[in-house]
Amino acid sequence: MKRRNFLKKIGFAAGAPIAFQGVPLKLLGAHQEIQNLAAQSTNDRVLIILQLHGGNDGLNTIIPISNYDEYYSRRANIAIPYKVGNRTLIPLDSTVASEEQVGLHPDMHDFKRLYDSGKAAVFQGVSYEKNNGSHFRGRDIWFMGGDADDYFSSGWIGRYLGKEYEPLTYPSDFPTEEMPDPLALEMGNDVSLLFHQEGNIPTSISLGSNPTNLANLIDQLEGFTDDGIDPRGNPPAFLNNSPYGQEMNWILGLEDKSETYIKRLAEIYESASGTSVTYPETYPFNAPQGAKSNPLTNQLKLVARLLAGGVKTKVFLVKMGGFDTHASQVEDYDPTMGVHSALLYHISSAMSAFQKDLRSRGLEDRVLTMSMSEFGRRVGSNGSYGSDHGTGGPVMMFGLGVKPGIYGTVPDVSQSNVGMQFDYRQIYANILHEWMGVERSVIANDIFFRDFIEGPNPDGGNYEPMDLIKEVILGENEYLKKNYRMESVYPNPASNYTQAKIFVNNYQDVSVQLINVRGNIVAQTQRRVAPGEHTFSFTLDTLSPGFYFIKAKSEMLDDTKRLIIRK
Repeated sequence: MKRRNFLKKIGFAAGAPIAFQGVPLKLLGAHQEIQNLAAQSTNDRVLIILQLHGGNDGLNTIIPISNYDEYYSRRANIAIPYKVGNRTLIPLDSTVASEEQVGLHPDMHDFKRLYDSGKAAVFQGVSYEKNNGSHFRGRDIWFMGGDADDYFSSGWIGRYLGKEYEPLTYPSDFPTEEMPDPLALEMGNDVSLLFHQEGNIPTSISLGSNPTNLANLIDQLEGFTDDGIDPRGNPPAFLNNSPYGQEMNWILGLEDKSETYIKRLAEIYESASGTSVTYPETYPFNAPQGAKSNPLTNQLKLVARLLAGGVKTKVFLVKMGGFDTHASQVEDYDPTMGVHSALLYHISSAMSAFQKDLRSRGLEDRVLTMSMSEFGRRVGSNGSYGSDHGTGGPVMMFGLGVKPGIYGTVPDVSQSNVGMQFDYRQIYANILHEWMGVERSVIANDIFFRDFIEGPNPDGGNYEPMDLIKEVILGENEYLKKNYRMESVYPNPASNYTQAKIFVNNYQDVSVQLINVRGNIVAQTQRRVAPGEHTFSFTLDTLSPGFYFIKAKSEMLDDTKRLIIRK
């Protein structure tokens, strides 16, 4: 049997999880041949794909405000309230046109903070033509990077690896000793198509959960014993040079390389310190017990620590399930509570902690995270306080490198399904080009088999460059200053009074202080404001002439301007 045929016949059954720090992992090429591909990477940037397993309800995640009444009428029993009660949707960006206004679920405050800090973006109506709303087929399509009628045996990341590192071929030209780390890691118990290469397969093993004991556990494993003939797990001599012997040697080689990999992974983990950031553990409100714990916390903690330890892995796949919300998506007494609410809280709170963790480790400029889900939910709700399989849905993106914004327009909720505005590959292609540095010709010809960055689309339309990535400069936050600012102090110079105009992009408790040159607060006013422009006034009659400062402060605002008082 030829090795290539042997690989094809193994199928996905060859994959088994490795549990590391309590998180099951899938290793792309546990043997070092494929690990060495990463040594040729032209940058140290990392891509994390966040899989929302089950089909996320995008309309209760990114909520249309401009056509809210119709949104509410189509799903009254699960619709998120607007300007009613304490738990109302969060307007995402008051600076965009009124017809483009959207809101966030009330448990996504951390996403709002990331967005206002220039570290998050939203893409509406992401799908593919002929989306059939199938879980298994949908996930395969998103992972393989093809059309609804395609049946590729490889994933889009796998094809990227295959072309990026030519003329080296896997496995014949490897291993080398330059790259001891895996090129990709997948969390969870399933082996996805994402990292699959034509003729090759992700190979994994299963081990215990304590990372400090991984290497010791490997050393304690004993080889297969067959009545004393095979004490070390080696095949009998009469099988040497036979097809069966060659295949057996290859399998044993995988074991050896996996052992090398596990020890290396344990060393990387131990070389980095634990996080100083507090990650969320549980949902603080009402939800079924199975939805209370945050499933992303341990996964993201592990990714951050491995990166801090120096792992050269380029792509991570992290996962969370529970999004197939046909029934009891919300609580019957409150549509802002329930399973889906907890899931959205877990995403935004864990990603916020993850960004803080990366920043504290000096890694924030290297990591970009993007979400994906096999489909969205239908516009209309069902009678079971749930939503059924749909087509288009939102993609969220996180990181210091993303250009924040709301991409696309508010969905037409008069239809049964959310219409497609972006082919999912359009976003992937731009990320590959702008973030990972892949040539456009490689993306068009060898990864997606059409140009999803620019040029005509064979199905009609035109895919323009999306320009998703901003230049990463730590310490600068122009987006935050744009959305939370003191616009002016007028009149200035002043004698009797002055007014400070501020702009905020969220509901905020804002304090505005008048401070003298000695740093003493001589006047102060404070109030809660809505998104938009607001005026704070000061009477100056009793103050001496000279230089003063007006300081505006809130959760997201910290701005100061100088004031001159003249009599």
